[in-house]
Parts: sequence; C-alpha cells; structure tokens
Amino acid sequence: MRFDKLTTKFQQAFLDARSMALGSDQQFIEAQHLLLAMLEQDDGSTGSLLQRAGANVEPLKAALRASIQRLPKVEGHGGDVQPGRDLTNLLNLTDKAAQKQGDAFIASEMFLLALADDKGECARLLREHGLVKKHLEAAIAAVRGGQGVDSQEAEGQREALSKYCLDLTERARLGKLDPVIGRDDEIRRAVQILQRRTKNNPVLIGEPGVGKTAIVEGLAQRIVNGEVA
Repeated sequence: MRFDKLTTKFQQAFLDARSMALGSDQQFIEAQHLLLAMLEQDDGSTGSLLQRAGANVEPLKAALRASIQRLPKVEGHGGDVQPGRDLTNLLNLTDKAAQKQGDAFIASEMFLLALADDKGECARLLREHGLVKKHLEAAIAAVRGGQGVDSQEAEGQREALSKYCLDLTERARLGKLDPVIGRDDEIRRAVQILQRRTKNNPVLIGEPGVGKTAIVEGLAQRIVNGEVA
C-alpha cells in the first residue's frame, strides 16, 4: 500500500505509531501501535467513532498500552522500524475496504473496519472492549454522511464540520430534542423555501430567546419523521 494514498490524518497516525514503536525499542510497528496512535490524536474523532460503535475507549487504551509493553524489544536496531507482517496484511485489507467504498484516498476509519474482521491481538482487544462490527459500520456511515474520501484532507474537513456544527437530525433521531409547539407556520415556510430551485436559503432573524432554534429543531424532527419530501 502506498503511503501517499493515506489521508493526512491517517499518515500522521502512522508516523506517531512508528515513533511509539521506536520509543519502545521495538523493531516492528504493529496494529496496537497504530490504533493507540489514532486514539491519542488531538481531535478525538477515532475515540468518538468507536464509542458510537459500542467500545469502551479508556479501558481499551490501557489494554493497548499493556499489549505494546509485551511486544518483543530489540536494542540497537538503529531506528529501522517497519510495519510487522500482521499490520502489513491489515493495511492491505484497509486499502481494499477503501476501494470498495469508492474512495480516492484511504481514511483511518477503513483501518477500523479491517480490524473488525481480523483475528489478531488488536482486534481481540477491540471486541473485548465492546466493539460490534455492525455498529461500527453504522457509525462510519453516519460520520461520512454519504460523502466519499476524495482528497487527503477529507477527514480534517469532516471533523471541522462535526466540531463546529450540531447534527440536529441525529439528535432528533435519538430523541434528544423537545417537542416544538406553536411553530407550524414558521416550520412550513422554512420547508417551502428549502424546496425552491433557487433562493432556497431560509434566514431566521430575531432577538435571542424568540424561538429561532426551536424552528430548526422542529424542522429536524419533521425530516426524521419523514414529513419533509
């Protein structure tokens, strides 16, 4: 698998995994190094994704660290650290998973998908800490929102959206929004504007507390309930 086909985020995780192996006097980078590096990235997106898939992340990280400490150590290898055979096989499966998705670049969540079918130590730890493959697939689909990975920065752009925006339809789907009462006319008008071919951006204007957010939440609930065609 070519390194330049990885997204920027996945490339950085791989470099961090290499540093982790080097710092532990280990000659080979294993799946445990890479998964722990992904979980320790600043944006926290891998941990959030795994939590949505049922995994208990903090105990998983502790188990990965303990597993890494048990890996063979080799002194004097001169910094020549390479992916181990098992990780190489997993990366090839990751590549195939990305191709199956029609992605131009390989995103880090494809590595999680490859791990979900693996029989190795890292995959065993994932399952022991609650990962369910079908839940992972659903979480990946939700995070992607129907979008592919067509650039190396795709993961970073996606994470910016999740960092600065609220997915109100997801909150409505989970029953986390209160019922909206008395805003039928405003919600219906917003739907009409959104359905236009042109000039289809409704703008909600008003002082704080007059109910602008309630209109958007009511719209999200109608979308989830299938009331918006």
